[in-house]
Amino acid sequence: MLILNDITVRIAGRLLIDHSSATLPTGTKTGFVGHNGAGKSTLFRVIMGDLAPETGDVTIPKDTRIGQVAQEAPGTDDSLISIVLAADKERTALLKEAETATDPMRIAAIHARLGDIGAHSAEARAASILSGLGFDADAQQRPASSFSGGWRMRVALAAVLFSEPDLLLLDEPTNYLDLEGTLWLIEYIRRYPYSVIIISHDRELLNSATNSILHLENKKLTLWRGNYDQFERQHAETKELQLKQAAKQEAHRKHMEDFVRRFRAKATKARQAQSRLKALEKLKPVSVWQDEHVQPFSFPSAEKIAASPIIALSKVDVGYEAGKPVLKGLDLRIDNDDRIALLGANGNGKSTLAKLLAGRLKPEAGTITVSPNLKVAFFAQHQMDDLRPEENPIEHVRRLMPKQPEAKIRAAVARMGLSTEKMMTKAKELSGGEKARLLMGLATFEGPNLLILDEPTNHLDIDSREALVMALNDFEGAVILIAHDRHLIEATADRLWLVSNGTVHPYEGDMDDYRNDILGLTKAKSVVKEEKQATPQKSKNEQRKASAEKRAELAPLKKQITDTEALIERLQKLIARLDGELAKPDLYAKSPEKGAELAKERADAASRLEDAESRWLKMSSDYEDAIG
Repeated sequence: MLILNDITVRIAGRLLIDHSSATLPTGTKTGFVGHNGAGKSTLFRVIMGDLAPETGDVTIPKDTRIGQVAQEAPGTDDSLISIVLAADKERTALLKEAETATDPMRIAAIHARLGDIGAHSAEARAASILSGLGFDADAQQRPASSFSGGWRMRVALAAVLFSEPDLLLLDEPTNYLDLEGTLWLIEYIRRYPYSVIIISHDRELLNSATNSILHLENKKLTLWRGNYDQFERQHAETKELQLKQAAKQEAHRKHMEDFVRRFRAKATKARQAQSRLKALEKLKPVSVWQDEHVQPFSFPSAEKIAASPIIALSKVDVGYEAGKPVLKGLDLRIDNDDRIALLGANGNGKSTLAKLLAGRLKPEAGTITVSPNLKVAFFAQHQMDDLRPEENPIEHVRRLMPKQPEAKIRAAVARMGLSTEKMMTKAKELSGGEKARLLMGLATFEGPNLLILDEPTNHLDIDSREALVMALNDFEGAVILIAHDRHLIEATADRLWLVSNGTVHPYEGDMDDYRNDILGLTKAKSVVKEEKQATPQKSKNEQRKASAEKRAELAPLKKQITDTEALIERLQKLIARLDGELAKPDLYAKSPEKGAELAKERADAASRLEDAESRWLKMSSDYEDAIG
């Protein structure tokens, strides 16, 4: 059990946590959430004992082993597998002692303990963890120094997972993972037998792997039962209740103040008025959580629509060295309303394809046909290094609109989601999320037809990610998305492309199917193919007859779908007309009764539209499943 008792934490004079308490039972999988800069990582330092709280104390059972990913990624010449195995310090020490021990009793005790901690299966367990994080058998034998910083951070993560601490602290563990590694980590944490606290902005991770949420807001810690979606709902309900209580209390306060004001001077009422004054002094205001405002994202649409297909690839090979293509034989088409997410492990060529589509790479073979009016915006995390560190956002934007007045430049920066005080802040002093907003704003400044985003969420908190989802869904052009955030993919993409084995092809399943593929929870494709081949083939006449029978059988459902589509269209037109009426400035002045009637009619139409859309989605899904 972890007990945080009345702790106050202050860094460089800034108060982060103010006399706050929380108790986390043993075995709890806790998601730790709060806005960037609230103090989450600092609290980890307090739990680890690296930083003492100003008040209060942290209580952890004696001999509890706490594990955290090392801040310095291993860069030695040791192999990955040996680095991970060395993370279990007890096993390493026992094996070393076993080589020199001479006392038979001690030797027996050493081997008994090695058996208790599963030392003999340790290498297989370490290899399994490394494999889940993207390292094949050959890579596991290579020295850590041969990998980039991001891949070495995966080794650091593998090491702490292998050591199996009693309390595992993970700070944004998915930032250096791809989607496949993230899916594996979610499953690993879900099955982890000990306590875990995870700082994360990944909604899928917080929903699938945690059973409680520790929320840091307004310098206070609150523990909520359930996953992130349940926390979000409970938090909203609690805030609504607080607002109602505050309003009720304010009415009560005004009533007592009015009594005191009217009767304080009257002798017969003096004692009662004095009692009211004392009650007013004791009346503590209800604390209402104040949500931090999250600036929206805004992606301007292109002035001219590009004709579909906006990009068509025919037998294209692409790579970085002549004669060594990363991707081969690409036959792909992108239309002007496509929303495509690229799947596939890191190193398979997702970023290579993105650069090809953005015009950053030229094909070695084949042809690419591009629509004449096509404008492409490309965002990648590594481009954040291209920002001019000594220039502020206004200076960055001024380069794109040199002849415009200051007011228009500031308005353009504001649309990027940067607050007034951040407009004059040097790029090097902006947070990761603020840099990402600036870079996205600069990339999309001219209004693209195609927006390509390569890992856009690494520095964004949950609310900012939701703002990005809304902006992508409002964007009128095509989107190509590379992300390890499953929620972002499911909320914005309607097509999936799998980048693997040196090529790209459509993935016919959904994200649940892909997760099952990654975790080995579905049948091998070869087995499925054999089963299909074993199915007796019908003659063409039999197939035509079966198809006709199926169409006849599904005709009533098809008619319901068509009728519902017509109803949706009528309701949308009705709502648009009512919105026009309600928007008239003199409506309520001239006829408040009519205004109220129109508002009620609009609410009823919106409810009917939501119901119709839900029925249409279910019927359409049933129809597609039925026709195969």
